[in-house]
Amino acid sequence: MNLFYLLKPKSTVAYLHNKNTVRQGLETMRAHGYTAIPVIDENGRYVGTVSEGDFLWHILRFSAQDMRSQEQYCILDIVNEERNLPVKTNVSMNELLLRVMDQNFVPVIDDRDVFIGIITRKDIIKYFYDKYDSSAQN
Repeated sequence: MNLFYLLKPKSTVAYLHNKNTVRQGLETMRAHGYTAIPVIDENGRYVGTVSEGDFLWHILRFSAQDMRSQEQYCILDIVNEERNLPVKTNVSMNELLLRVMDQNFVPVIDDRDVFIGIITRKDIIKYFYDKYDSSAQN
């Protein structure tokens, strides 16, 4: 199976830049309805993922009273570099399945570590369901 068949390209996926403010991050997540979102640097390299929980803990830590106060912090201050570790384009479908057991999406990077898109849990489950369904019919 070609990974690119399941890939949602970067151009169709919401993501944040690590230099965005926390306010910009919150507004982007709210606008798209995501619970977690990939973060890239100025060179397009994948940095990590931020989740609603990361924003919540940040707000609680700094006792933020309003959105304007979040303009002094950047996404780099809260990004979790250990969550949603990326895969290269040569990853196996079995490895993708193992990854989505613990996360909603898998970030995909190229050989230069540049973020090229994501593969969602839904798409991987559908792939394995279709594979199972076609073998069951034979």
